[in-house]
Amino acid sequence: MAENSERLRRTMMFVPGNNPAMVKDAGIYGADSIMFDLEDSVSLAEKDAARVLVYESLQTQDYEGAELVVRVNGIDTPYYHNDVRAMVKAGIEVVRLPKVESAKMIQDLVKDVEAAEKEFGREVGSTHVMAAIESAKGVLNAPAIAASSDRMIGLALSAEDYTTDMKTHRYPDGAELEFARNMVLHSARAAGIAAFDTVFTNMDDTDGFYRETRYIHQLGFDGKSLVNPRQIKMVNSVYEPTAKEIANARNVINAIKEAKLKGSGVISMNGQMVDRPVVMRAQRVMRLAQASHLVDEEGNDIEE
Repeated sequence: MAENSERLRRTMMFVPGNNPAMVKDAGIYGADSIMFDLEDSVSLAEKDAARVLVYESLQTQDYEGAELVVRVNGIDTPYYHNDVRAMVKAGIEVVRLPKVESAKMIQDLVKDVEAAEKEFGREVGSTHVMAAIESAKGVLNAPAIAASSDRMIGLALSAEDYTTDMKTHRYPDGAELEFARNMVLHSARAAGIAAFDTVFTNMDDTDGFYRETRYIHQLGFDGKSLVNPRQIKMVNSVYEPTAKEIANARNVINAIKEAKLKGSGVISMNGQMVDRPVVMRAQRVMRLAQASHLVDEEGNDIEE
C-alpha cells in the first residue's frame, strides 16, 4: 500500500465506457486517474458493448501513466460478474464498486476479483478496489468499509444519490454534504487510503467549482471526481503548492539529507527538531510541485 498512499490522485476523470472517442483519447488530458464507467453513464442496451470497448482499449491504448480505474455495475445487477472478470482479465488497476453500504460488499468484491486473477493468470493481489459511498447507510458504515480490505485504495463520495437518499438536493454552500464529507474523509485517513470528493456537474459555474475545490482541498481530500477534462487544470491549480510552501518543504528535505550524511536519526532545522508529520507534509508538497512542473526530480526550481 506504500506506493498507493504516495500516489497523487488530484483528479479522477469519469469516461463513459460506451463512448469510443472519449475512451480512446482519455489519456491525453493529464488526469491522475481515469475512471472508465460501465454503470450510470451506460444504458442497459449498451452494457455489453461498453464492457468490450473498455476491455479492448485497455489492451491497445497508451494512457500516459494515469491510474486506470473502472466503475463496474452494482453487485445486485446481472452485469456485475462479467464486468469484474473482463476488467481483471484486461489488467485494470482499480475496480470501483458503486453504492457500497457495508464492509461485506467490498469483501465480496475482493473474493470475485481474486477468483478472476487466478482464472486469468493475473498476480493475486495486483488488482485494487475502491468504494463509492452514495447513501446514509454507506456514510455511517464508512469506517468499516475503508478498513475492509488490504486492496482498498480509496473512498469516493457520490453526492447525487446521497442527497436523494437524505431527501434533499445540492446547494451552493454544500452544507448538505458536510457530515458525509467529513465521515468519508476521516474514515479514509484512519484506514490510510485516499478520499475523493464528488463531481461538480455545472460547467457554467466556474466560480462555484473553484469554491468547492478550494474547500475540499482545505478539508484534506486527495482530489475530486470529474466529469469534464476542462476541470483537470482547474483542480490542479488549487492543489498547486505556493512558492513559500515549496521553499519550506525544500528546507525540510535538505535537513533530512544532512541528517543522513551525518548518520543521525534526528532531523533538525534552524536549531529545532523536525518531527515525522512535518517530513510527510514536506514530501507531499514536493510531489505536488513536481506534478505541477514547478520543480524537477531533484527539487530544483524549473525556469519558465
